[in-house]
This record gives sequence, C-alpha cells and structure tokens, in this order.
Amino acid sequence: MEKIGVIDYGMGNLHSLGKALERVAGNQRVVISYDPEELIECDRLVLPGVGGVKAAMNELRRLELNEMVIEASRKRPLLGICLGMQVLLERSEENGGVAALGLIPGDVVRFVDPPLDAVERLKVPHMGWNRVQQSRPHALWVGVPDESWFYFVHSYHASPVNPEHALGSSDYTHRFAAAVARDNIVGFQFHPEKSQSAGLRLLANFAAWDGDGR
Repeated sequence: MEKIGVIDYGMGNLHSLGKALERVAGNQRVVISYDPEELIECDRLVLPGVGGVKAAMNELRRLELNEMVIEASRKRPLLGICLGMQVLLERSEENGGVAALGLIPGDVVRFVDPPLDAVERLKVPHMGWNRVQQSRPHALWVGVPDESWFYFVHSYHASPVNPEHALGSSDYTHRFAAAVARDNIVGFQFHPEKSQSAGLRLLANFAAWDGDGR
C-alpha cells in the first residue's frame, strides 16, 4: 500500500489536513509523523506549517527532518502548504534574514503595509478568501477552474527567482506567487484543506501525481 507522509514538526494544522488527505487519497494510507526514518519510506510527502520560517527551520533541524526533506525531494512528490511552501525557498527576510531549505531559488518577503492615506488600506496579514490565477498548466490544476477561490492566512509570500517556478498568482497589495513548482516539488501559499471543493481537488491531484514536473 502506498503512503502519503505528513511531516509533523509541531507547526502545522495536522488534524484537518490529515482528514482532507484521507478523504481523497483512495487506497493510500496517510501517515502523520515526526520520525524521519518512517517518513522517508513514504511515497509522497506533505510539509504543512503555520507561523514563521525561523521557528520552522529550528524545529525541522531539531527533529532532524530538514535533511530528510531535502533527500526525499530528489525522489518523490513533495507538497509544501502555507509556511511549508515558504521554507521550500532559499531565504526569508524575517528576523533579519533566515536560511530555508533552498529547494526553489528565491526569497520569502513581507507584504508592504499600505500608507496611512491609502484609499484602500489592505491589512497585513492577508487573511481570507482570494482568487488564484493559474500561471501555467500542471497536473495539480487538472479539474480546478482558473480563478478559483482559496483560503489564505499569511504576512509573507514567496518571490521565486525563475518566473517558470511560479505556478499560480493572486493579488493583495500587488500580484504575488500563490503557488510554486519545480520538477517534483509543489507549494501552495493558501490552505487547500480549508478551501472546499477546489482545495480537495488539488489534494486529490497530488495524491495521484507521480511528480513528473508537469
């Protein structure tokens, strides 16, 4: 039986994500674990997360999960969600600069607070429902209409170096990368497990994806 491993490093919304994956995973087993030896044996891995990159990287290193994620990313499909997407990049500008996993070239940057005299003051963090424009075709977009609504909660966003690594975008103060992809690695800034039918379809597509990069 194939397994989907959800990486538990103490900073993810594991219950709702696990239930959503179980709903769409077919005959695959969903494993939630912090054991790198158990996770490295899974056929697909999901890296969730809420909070900041510095704390996330500290916990991943403490639990000896950071090297496991890097090794696994060379062999099997890997999905990062919210903070889990941000740590896929090289660096976050929070706390004066924090090194991340470096699997996708680029930085994680903070939304700029709007000026006090702005006509429309969009608050930071970006919280709530927003549309996502699909930047290019991909197996995870199959059956998901372009401009679908997804649920976001974040103050920082990914800024990939290579435009081809931007899989989807959204608008909040400016256009930003809401989804990234490189080879067998995909990341969503939004929470698919909280995004109703469109989010469940994305997770179902990931559960069926062989990581072919398309």
